[in-house]
Amino acid sequence: MTTPDTRRPRPASDILRTALRRNRGAMIWGTVLMGLYQAGETAFPIALGLIVEHTMRDRNLGSLGLSIAALAVIITTVSLSWRFGMRILQKANTTEAHRWRVKVAACGLQPVARDVDLKSGEILTIATEDADQTADIIEVVPLLLSSLVAVVVAAVALGLADIRLGLLVIVGTAAIMSVLSVLSRRIGSSTQEQQARVARAGAKVADLITGLRPLHGFGGNHAAFRSYRKVSTEAKLQAVTVAKVNGAYAGTALALNAVLAGAVTLTAGWLAFDGQINIGELVMAVGLAQFIMEPLRLFSEMPKYVMIARASAERMALVLTAPPVTTPGSEHPAAGGNLEIDCVRYGTLRDLKFTVAAGEFVAIAAYQPRAAADLAAVLAANVPPDAYEGAVRVAGQELGELSVEAVRAHMLVNPYDGEIFAGTLRTNIDPSGTSRTVPEAVEASMLTDVVALHRDGLDYGVRDRGANLSGGQRQRLSLARALAADSEVLVLHDPTTAVDAVTEQLIARNVAKLRRGRTTVVITSSPALLDVADRVLVLDEGAVTAEDTHRNLLAGDADYCLAVAR
Repeated sequence: MTTPDTRRPRPASDILRTALRRNRGAMIWGTVLMGLYQAGETAFPIALGLIVEHTMRDRNLGSLGLSIAALAVIITTVSLSWRFGMRILQKANTTEAHRWRVKVAACGLQPVARDVDLKSGEILTIATEDADQTADIIEVVPLLLSSLVAVVVAAVALGLADIRLGLLVIVGTAAIMSVLSVLSRRIGSSTQEQQARVARAGAKVADLITGLRPLHGFGGNHAAFRSYRKVSTEAKLQAVTVAKVNGAYAGTALALNAVLAGAVTLTAGWLAFDGQINIGELVMAVGLAQFIMEPLRLFSEMPKYVMIARASAERMALVLTAPPVTTPGSEHPAAGGNLEIDCVRYGTLRDLKFTVAAGEFVAIAAYQPRAAADLAAVLAANVPPDAYEGAVRVAGQELGELSVEAVRAHMLVNPYDGEIFAGTLRTNIDPSGTSRTVPEAVEASMLTDVVALHRDGLDYGVRDRGANLSGGQRQRLSLARALAADSEVLVLHDPTTAVDAVTEQLIARNVAKLRRGRTTVVITSSPALLDVADRVLVLDEGAVTAEDTHRNLLAGDADYCLAVAR
């Protein structure tokens, strides 16, 4: 079994270190190439100053040609190093984002749920936007180092002309970074809150889309819209706050960089006027003051992106470090399909006790819908064994001793609201493509008319959530998927509530025939399904209060007759 990751938790710093460590090769090459790019950019005004100085001093065409060739080499280096450096870094960035998306998705899809207070829409945002922003650290670090190369080269070149110019660049850069580091921390916290609010808005949309039809049915769509609008407005206001902080950061960085460039230019002009540097050095200093603006901008923006990446990594850590809600066993069920519920107390269930023998078809008539839902949740292993009293045994072994994957391979619990996915009828019935009973499942679930209705048959395209199917068609498609799994034990929860009475009769007979010799439990109030069952258990107030065939119960139990007769 693939159990949830129980190794040492991954806080945000661990996530970032992991991303950096497994991409160190790409980052080294990216840093080298981007360093060449920044060095070439910085070398251009230096070379220009030297050309001016030597051309004015030597007045030699050979020197001029050599200088032009040197500029061509610098320009070529700048162009190629940027192209290949960014290609390497962006490929590594995209690959790393994919890894974290898969990692977060794997946590959300583990058979054992994680104890995380996040909705599916929030996890989706973490698996997409936060994963992408965390992976940006792969580009941020090389760009930060390459920008530092440009600043160092400029400081050294200016220092060789006059030590005061070099010191001005070093001191000015340190002052800029000190000021901006304060703002970058504010950006990180604001971005984390923004991502959380956007995630909540996404979760709200997912919930509303899921319940869109019922909302329209009882006129609750306007209230739902107002609810979403409130959540979205909160996300918008936080986004505006982040934009303001980013704007203040960018404006401050630009202003400080411009002040430093202006200070270098004015200082160089004063030194040239005083005769302490020559014309070529003045040209170099003025050119560097202009060119250094770009690496300084990059250098000053990098802390902001580091904080954004850290904030996103912290949100990913909410999912990746969440412990499983239960520690599953490792055993596998023995051969056989018997099912035993022994004095289970959970929710509305009160000392529930019954046994289903291997190969038996048992129907459970639950008078209270909540009790039916609680029983289905316990059987589906959606409730940790330590969350309820009593025991559930499959093939003689307690549920808590079995691995969740093994339980679900042996016993399938099909919910009444089974999801329909975008794809085709065939991929919804047989997602793994390994079932050998698809035709029998289609026929038993009376899905044959849907298949025959379309020219593509089982390859007919199904929209997300079955939007192009009726309620009855979606329910029959879900039933066909459960039957095609051909599990040892099958539990169906209200599988025919959306179909007409005639179709329901046919489905009941077909299911009983197809499942003959296999253990089947149907939680239902359908007379058709109750009638084909070997026996019926009456579940009232959380306990079994009667047991017999459907027809005997109709004849001798007035409450049962009132509850199931239509």
